[in-house]
Amino acid sequence: MALALPKGNGITTMASIETVQPGTNPEAGWVTRLANRDSSGLEFQELKFTIHRKLLDRINLDALSSLASERARAEIRVAVARLVDEERTPLSLAEKERVIEEVLDEVFGLGPLEPLLRDPTISDILVTTPKLVYVERAGKLYRTSVEFKDNTHLLRIIEKIVARVGRRVDESTPLVDARLPDGSRVNAAIPPVAVDGPLLCIRRFGRDLLEGSDLVAKLALTDGMLELLKACVRARLNILISGGTGAGKTTLLNVLSSYIPENERIVTIEDAAELKLRQTHVARMETRPANIEGNGAIKIRDLVINALRMRPDRIIVGEVRSEEALDMLQAMNTGHDGSLTTIHSNTPRDAVGRLEVMVGMANANMGVRSIRAQVTSAIDLMVQVARFSDGTRKITYITELVGMEGEQVTMQDIFLFEKSGVAENGKILGRFRATGVRPRFYEKLRTSGIQLPPALFQTIVEIGQS
Repeated sequence: MALALPKGNGITTMASIETVQPGTNPEAGWVTRLANRDSSGLEFQELKFTIHRKLLDRINLDALSSLASERARAEIRVAVARLVDEERTPLSLAEKERVIEEVLDEVFGLGPLEPLLRDPTISDILVTTPKLVYVERAGKLYRTSVEFKDNTHLLRIIEKIVARVGRRVDESTPLVDARLPDGSRVNAAIPPVAVDGPLLCIRRFGRDLLEGSDLVAKLALTDGMLELLKACVRARLNILISGGTGAGKTTLLNVLSSYIPENERIVTIEDAAELKLRQTHVARMETRPANIEGNGAIKIRDLVINALRMRPDRIIVGEVRSEEALDMLQAMNTGHDGSLTTIHSNTPRDAVGRLEVMVGMANANMGVRSIRAQVTSAIDLMVQVARFSDGTRKITYITELVGMEGEQVTMQDIFLFEKSGVAENGKILGRFRATGVRPRFYEKLRTSGIQLPPALFQTIVEIGQS
């Protein structure tokens, strides 16, 4: 009798994760089937790990590291097939092939995560417990059938991830940020800070860089809004992108940065390098955490200060979240116009308030009015992005910072997205509306050789209407 393949345990194959075609309802497809599968298959799991242990006892993996990856994988495949035969467990050809592939994933990859990492439609992988793995696809979270054997298995995969980038994770350093070779961002937490066992979050980034036209096609903004943003980047306006977690800030930052001329020197600063600029002259810098003794940390603020000595035409900071906001504002105010950055916030007005708090963290002994004046002098444009209940992401505000009236920062909205309801299929209804206000920087665009038609500031585009 052949050994039954597990339906809810172990490593899922690509065949077990169906692709949701555009326009279909994913809840009616692969997600529901994955979530409802039987969780049997422990015998299969034990067989796989038995073979894995025997392989590690017999093969010198360090010696194979000198071989080309394809050749090393081929040699390990032969060894695993031999071990499967030695087990004398009755397996069909398909089951035998699956055992081999899953052991290879354990040796060369990230075990149960490999099928998910090979799926380009998945944007986030969230491991809550060894038996509870979710993914985000098309802006929504779904449970998968992927499972780890136990906490030890999950911890081993986390250790493999962080070891690749020279980091460590243990009880003394239970939190870690890292990135995979493909640029995916990884955050992990292990006990004692993770109460129920190791936690793992992988933020994926598309292999194909999105263009502005792709965002228009996804109804994230209109052609007119894109033309305005493109003009602002080329005219060297300082732009702050604001939004919540997963709202699409980095995606929009990548798109806007693509409009920077090729002949300019760009310095990028990030916590985890995830920006993918298309220009040639890009100097990339990344923060470094403290070592086990608590020394050697290099923060974004250090890198912003250093960037000013690197003759940048533009400075792009992946995200400001602390006292580096002061240095970024000062850079924007001292000749490094055309810079871009992002911030976590729900509205443009809230973003200004967060910047005030961050500058205060720098202990600059600046009064509130001075901080606000610095903000309005440095930032020309704020772009708010949001993720909606149907998984779509949209630009909800394009707002100009005008100046100060007394103690208050004055702002004017140029474009808005106004939500009007939800359709029966769950899609968001609403409209992109130009407010009719011509921005004060319109003259700067004109003197930069950029002509935008006045009618652009009068447009209304309905979304989701039948």
